[in-house]
Amino acid sequence: MLRFSKIPWSTSTVSGSFRNINFCRRNLTTVSKRLQEQSTKSAREHYARIQQQQALQMKIRNRSAAYYAGSVIMIFAGLSCVAVPFYRYLCKRTGWGGVPITDSRVFTPDKVIPIDTNRRIRISFTCQASGVLPWKFTPLQKEVYIVPGETALVFYKAKNMSKEDIIGMATYSVSPDHVAPYFNKIQCFCFEEQRLAAGEEVDMPVFFFIDPDFAKDSAMKNIDDVVLNYSFFKASHLDDGLYPVPVATVQANVSTA
Repeated sequence: MLRFSKIPWSTSTVSGSFRNINFCRRNLTTVSKRLQEQSTKSAREHYARIQQQQALQMKIRNRSAAYYAGSVIMIFAGLSCVAVPFYRYLCKRTGWGGVPITDSRVFTPDKVIPIDTNRRIRISFTCQASGVLPWKFTPLQKEVYIVPGETALVFYKAKNMSKEDIIGMATYSVSPDHVAPYFNKIQCFCFEEQRLAAGEEVDMPVFFFIDPDFAKDSAMKNIDDVVLNYSFFKASHLDDGLYPVPVATVQANVSTA
């Protein structure tokens, strides 16, 4: 038969044991709080670093986008400055857009030899002046008949009807527009400053011919009528040259003088 001996437990021993247990609990609680605070602080610092990195990346992206946008704006600004002169050169050189060729380098001697044909082309002349340009602008010839390779000289008359000196500028086109590459002007008054004093009247020449290759182009075989049209505008001086003022136009009298 087993017998258990009694362990003497005093009140002071039990109280000391509970104090030790409470002390350990407090230590564990303190350590746990410190670990939690350190973990929270570390997480906050990590989050702050991520935010700083994102803000820096966003700043770099915004700066790059601003640089790209500025570059594009500068490029288009440069293109807009050269667009009008380049367009004029292209049209004068190639006849593109219904603008007759005026580049003298294409006027070789073989181009001004009339071809042997009974087919003549009727060239009609029309014009209009800007509504704010007080000029009377008319063609002196209503029409002429020529063969390809034959030169022709016609005149337009302009008169300043106002009591002050005015600068005008003329633009021109050919219709049908696909005839323009064959319509060559040796001399004309287009895209040049025309200054007329008050009441002044001038005759302005147009010296032109149709390229002989016109007769060889199958697309031109049904073209018997061509219209040369001039538009006169009141001109204004800009930084890079003389340009017409874009305003509404009114049809001028096209009857012969």
